[in-house]
Amino acid sequence: MNKDRRNFLKSAVIGVSASLSGLDTIASAMPSESTSTQRSTAPTGARRLADYVNVLQGTNSSPSYSRGNTLPIVAAPFGMAHWTIQTTSERGNWFFHPADPRIEGVRCTHQLAPWLGDYGHLAILPFCGTPDLSPNGRASSYRPEDLHLTPYSMRVELRRYNVTIDLVPTERCCMMELTFAKAGPAGLCIAIPGSKGTWVAAEKPGSFVATSPSNHGGVAPDFATYYSISVDATTPRLDFKQMENEGVGTLVFNVAANQKIHVRIGSSFISAEQAQLNLDRELGASSLDQLENQAAEIWEKQLGRIRIVEPDQTRNKIFYSCLYRASLFPRIWHEVDASGKTVHRSPYNGSVAEGVMYADHGFWDVYRAWYPMMTLIYPDRLADILQAWCNAAKEGGWLPQFPCPGYRGGMSGSPIDTVFADAAVKNIKGFDLETAYVALRKHATTPLKVHFGYGRQGVDDWLAVGYLPADKHGGALTESLDAAYGDFCIGQVARVLGHNDDAVMFEERSKNWHKVFDPETKFLRPRLSNGEWPKNFLPIRWGNGYVEGSAWQYRVSVPHDPEGLIIAMGGKEAFVAALDELTTMQPIFDVGDYGFEIHEMSEMAAVDFGQYAQSNQPSHHILYMYAMAGRPDRTQYWVRRVLDELYTVDNFAGDEDTGSMAAWYVLSSLGFYSLCPGRPSYVLGSPLFQEATLHLPSGAKTRIRAVNQAPGNRYVGAVAFNGKAIHSSQIDHGALASGGELVFTMLNKRS
Repeated sequence: MNKDRRNFLKSAVIGVSASLSGLDTIASAMPSESTSTQRSTAPTGARRLADYVNVLQGTNSSPSYSRGNTLPIVAAPFGMAHWTIQTTSERGNWFFHPADPRIEGVRCTHQLAPWLGDYGHLAILPFCGTPDLSPNGRASSYRPEDLHLTPYSMRVELRRYNVTIDLVPTERCCMMELTFAKAGPAGLCIAIPGSKGTWVAAEKPGSFVATSPSNHGGVAPDFATYYSISVDATTPRLDFKQMENEGVGTLVFNVAANQKIHVRIGSSFISAEQAQLNLDRELGASSLDQLENQAAEIWEKQLGRIRIVEPDQTRNKIFYSCLYRASLFPRIWHEVDASGKTVHRSPYNGSVAEGVMYADHGFWDVYRAWYPMMTLIYPDRLADILQAWCNAAKEGGWLPQFPCPGYRGGMSGSPIDTVFADAAVKNIKGFDLETAYVALRKHATTPLKVHFGYGRQGVDDWLAVGYLPADKHGGALTESLDAAYGDFCIGQVARVLGHNDDAVMFEERSKNWHKVFDPETKFLRPRLSNGEWPKNFLPIRWGNGYVEGSAWQYRVSVPHDPEGLIIAMGGKEAFVAALDELTTMQPIFDVGDYGFEIHEMSEMAAVDFGQYAQSNQPSHHILYMYAMAGRPDRTQYWVRRVLDELYTVDNFAGDEDTGSMAAWYVLSSLGFYSLCPGRPSYVLGSPLFQEATLHLPSGAKTRIRAVNQAPGNRYVGAVAFNGKAIHSSQIDHGALASGGELVFTMLNKRS
């Protein structure tokens, strides 16, 4: 996605920034804390953990500046159908902003990120009278205090129509209860994007079927999302009209004052019949209250895997908002057919196949924190997800690089290597590791001429010279480092499976990072085919071989060999000095061959963390490298600053990216982080809470306590697990996963 994403970024910024310029001004004037509490109704004393969640966190964003680039999603954990609000269609994929004054519809969305677009979506809006059905013509104003969002429910009052919408989701469906304040003609507008959608009445009175084939790629031929919709209004009449950019179906009926109309919506990627089956199975004849209680209980179990003891209510809100964000993707893509089998429409070959499937996860974003978090907190769900990727390899012939929902070219490398390695070395069961290994080996050894959303770039050069020459490949330095780390990870999978010759071969290849380390500048740099370094090196220049970063963000990007990197840079003292310079220098940059200022540059420049860019994933391990060089106090200082300053109830530091930014917060606030997924250990940091208990699916509990925790006490004087002192900067995954007590003794100065 590097070049394509760069071109899209440029057009998106130019085309959308003008319409957002006024909104950023409005939003910046909105009180941060009060905005979230008004809209999310997160109380001071929460009855449920989900009541702490600010569903709007990260939504005050634009193409030129991200505070998350998230949507306000109401859904079941990892739900197939996400329900959100469309405030305007004029900004394309940025179709929601909290400062917009009107709503065009409640949208069933499958959007991973605005950079990649939506697919199979539609928008639903109740109305009174006979409005213009264009998006702007049908839109209704609403007040911020009238929008109430939790992970499991939505309520909003449409002022124009005097209609209140209550919505509760299930995994593939939702129920809407519409309360019409005034008597008279009313209806439901259902807008399907594009010109190829269909809208027909079913045989059953009050039931209708819609299909939405809209997509931006990554789907098999004849893709569509199917919707089965039932309305309990008296004799609803169906009309359909093709508008300029969407087909609009209207269900028209009459209502009495304060009448409640119930709308049940089922979705499927397989067929209209399966959508109806999903509706019958998940909604049935249940009332809205019954469904809401069920949805709330599901979220309580999901969030309740971690229970913290923290008097600061703001920290409670940030933590559970992050855990909610980390529980939305990847999206379930499988369904249960009439015979009770788990099946899915394969986004890789278009057939209906047995087994689980998930979609919409950018491995480049999530391998660093999200997958390690899952190995510890949700290994049961993780096993299903990993089996889905194995199924993808069997159905399409290759593991996906950026499944959205199927093969989609995105970012660099083959970071799914790390995903499987981390699970393998941590002994996660419930998926076909041998199938995964065959597919991992294939993309690491098979040269491809065209990048299809699978495989690796430049395998032939990697095998020949041990790096990707910058005069032949885009993002060459990043691709080379990704290949080295990926080979290390494949080697770990080979070792677990007993393929020892392969393990030695891949581990030897993983040392190729040395070939892009410049001993003169002490930076990891792109290299030319003739072995020379490009001239006019400028460490603050973005692009030019570095993907979404510069030489500074990639300076210590060898997580599998920190000891070797420390030696190459001149030893621990020199290494720490380099990190000190990185974190304290001015956050200046040169736009390089991007040619314009992308949002990641802006977000780094906006805060005083030097060249450390928490706003983007390549920086996420950097602060923990201090501990590897014997300075855990530096790790503790900087990690605590990031936790306290760059995460708020309302905002993230940059693109949240399907749980990646949130998972970093979850792990780091607990007091540890996976520096090198693919090794079964975590680097210790600085816990944020007085106490946290991990309720693991095995039945074990791991309690984390911070003795002498107080404001300003960010340093760790001592660490013990089950009463035994830990003198290392790391703790084994097996210890945390087996249960026990991890105790940090906190100090207000370096010990």
